[in-house]
Amino acid sequence: MDLLTDIKKEQYFLTVSIGYLGTKFSDELEDDFFENADITKFNQIADLERFISNCNLLSVPELLLLEIGNETAEIKRLITNIKNNPVTQGISIILLDFSGNKSAVVDTFRPFVNDIYFYPFNVADLRERIKFILRFKYIRNERKERPVTIPVTHYKIPFTKRMFDIVVAGLVLLAGLPLMLLIALLIKLDSKGPVFYRSKRAGTGYRVFSFYKFRSMKVNADKELDKLSELNQYAANGGSSAFVKIKNDPRVTKLGALLRNTSLDELPQLLNVLKGDMSLVGNRPLPLYEAQELTSDEWALRFLGPAGITGLWQVTKRGRSEMSDEERRRLDNDYATDFSFWMDLRILMKTVPALFQKEAV
Repeated sequence: MDLLTDIKKEQYFLTVSIGYLGTKFSDELEDDFFENADITKFNQIADLERFISNCNLLSVPELLLLEIGNETAEIKRLITNIKNNPVTQGISIILLDFSGNKSAVVDTFRPFVNDIYFYPFNVADLRERIKFILRFKYIRNERKERPVTIPVTHYKIPFTKRMFDIVVAGLVLLAGLPLMLLIALLIKLDSKGPVFYRSKRAGTGYRVFSFYKFRSMKVNADKELDKLSELNQYAANGGSSAFVKIKNDPRVTKLGALLRNTSLDELPQLLNVLKGDMSLVGNRPLPLYEAQELTSDEWALRFLGPAGITGLWQVTKRGRSEMSDEERRRLDNDYATDFSFWMDLRILMKTVPALFQKEAV
């Protein structure tokens, strides 16, 4: 089954518009790699820039495939302009890197594009990645203004779950306000930087939102993550993982260690619950660099359930360090498939004692 037929069957949209910049991948396009798609090809960056500048909401492409060689500055300028334009900022972008300078390309472009493929790359993997992006971009809330000819499936928190979240989160915030003010004061006294840590997270339906916690790390700790990749407990034997967990993380402040061990750093997420970004119980919303690793049909299921502060995997093996990357993914999928009000109550009741269990050494 080809890409477009598969997507049509699942009733997300009828046509796909793709812009392609480059010449090295043209043979694959000629071989019906994107059968039935509306593909516009560009040999020069200036040609693509002119095309993008003339786009409106009805003509903007869903996805851009950009070959990159030595023209790093020009491609970065192009992507920056696309993301700064309200009409085009929703375009998904995949880079096909032929420069041979992997580290420089990753450092420059990773925050701004959906994915990067380095030559020689696996064409089947690229096909699957594009299929994934096109399937899920239409369930994101920020794309509501985009008209489609077939109704789009939106994933919403059930009414009873939402009402429970509002009542409980509101009561806990009121009761915990004095404690939160004290924590805020201690954070300011403990280390330089803001009281709150805010980052972009991917939650239900891949909706991206601003996620709040009390700051427990040094300022700019995210920039040090690549240097600590070998310490990731989920990436066993030097492998890779979608999730990140570092034992005795050197980025954590003294007060931050206490806040984390007691989960008090999570209290500001109750504001996210009240806003509707997430629920009390659900799958953990992921940083964008983690979410982009879960792109296959098998693992993307976890984003079709509620995002939450606590969840199934947190109470399943809290206090034990041997949970594998795959095991956590499967627990997230299980929750997305089977969650219910009563399951949420059981998870909440297990969460309180789990907070006092120390992580295994």
